[in-house]
Amino acid sequence: MHIVIIGSGMAGIILAEELRKHSPEARLTVLTLETHGYYSRPMLSHGFSREDVETKIILKSFDDLRATGIDIQAGTEVLTIDSTARTVAFRQDDQHSSMGYDKLVLALGSAAFIPPPFRSAEGLYRVVNSLDDLIDLRRQRAQLLAAGHRPRWAIIGGGLIGCEVASDLAKAGDRVTLFHALPRLMERQLVEEDSATLLTVLQDMGIDVRLDAGAEGFERDGEKRAIRSASGLETGFDDIIVATGFKPRTELAQAAGLSVKRGIVVDEFLRTSNPEILALGDAAELPDGRLYAYVMPIRQQALWLAKSLAGQTSEPWPVPEFKPRAKVHGFTAAHPYLF
Repeated sequence: MHIVIIGSGMAGIILAEELRKHSPEARLTVLTLETHGYYSRPMLSHGFSREDVETKIILKSFDDLRATGIDIQAGTEVLTIDSTARTVAFRQDDQHSSMGYDKLVLALGSAAFIPPPFRSAEGLYRVVNSLDDLIDLRRQRAQLLAAGHRPRWAIIGGGLIGCEVASDLAKAGDRVTLFHALPRLMERQLVEEDSATLLTVLQDMGIDVRLDAGAEGFERDGEKRAIRSASGLETGFDDIIVATGFKPRTELAQAAGLSVKRGIVVDEFLRTSNPEILALGDAAELPDGRLYAYVMPIRQQALWLAKSLAGQTSEPWPVPEFKPRAKVHGFTAAHPYLF
C-alpha cells in the first residue's frame, strides 16, 4: 500500500513515523514545500529571545527521516488532487510530475489569516507562520541592532500568537505596541480575570497595549511603517506583524471536490467525503464542528490514525482532554482555558 501524506508539520511527520512502526511494509511518501526539516512550529512565537533558535527549532532533519524509510519530497508544491484516478500532481525544482496513491492524507496545516482591509497592503506587514518567516524577521532585527537601533514593532492582534510574539520581542529588549480590536486580550481562550492578569504582565514588560484599537490599514512613511486607526495615523514602526488568527489550508481539498466548511470536513475516523482521502491537524474539521488546532490533540490524531490505517483499531478517534496554554513570559492563567 502506498500512503501519500501532504504536509511535514507535526501531524504529517508523527503520522509517517508511526506508520513506519505499525505498517513496515507500506510505502510512505511525504510531499512538502518545506526545506529546513521537521521543526517545532509552536517555537516560532519564541524565536526572538533565543540566539540558537534556528538550530533548536529543528526536531529532525529530512535526511534522518529518509533514513527510516520515509520518502520525503522537500520543496514540493502539490498542485491538484485527482480523487478518481487517485493521483496527485506536483511541482518540484520547476519540474511537473504526478504520483499515485492508495491512501492520501492531508496534513496541510494553516496559513496566517489576514483580514480583508490589510490585503491590499501586502509588503507592509509580516506574519510569523513558518520558519522562513522567522528567519526573515530575525535577519531584519539583526540589521537594525547592528545599526545601533532598538527595534520598534507593531503587533496587530491580541490573541494567543500576538501575545506570545509581543512578549518574546519585549523580552529580547525591543519596543512593542500591541493593537487589539476588542476590549480584552485572548478573549477566546481566557476568562475575564485572566485577561486582566495578562494585560498587567505585558504592560509590566514595557509593552504598550492598546485595547479597543482596531487597525484599519497600513502605510509606508519613508523607511518606517504607519498604522491607520479610528484615532488617526501613528508612525515610527520598523515593521508590523499581523497575528489575527489562522486559516485552515482547504484550497486543495475544495478543488478536488471534497466537502469543506471552515476546515476540511472529516468524520469521526478522520475520513473526508472521499473515504480514500483523510485529513488531520489544523485543517481538519471534526463532526462537532471544531478544529483541534493544538499540539496535544493533533499528536493524538496522528498516533490514532497510524493505528487505524494499519488495521489495529476500529474505534473512532477519541477526543482527548487537553489544556491549551499560552507561552507568554511570566504569565500563568488562574482558570482553565476556554475551547
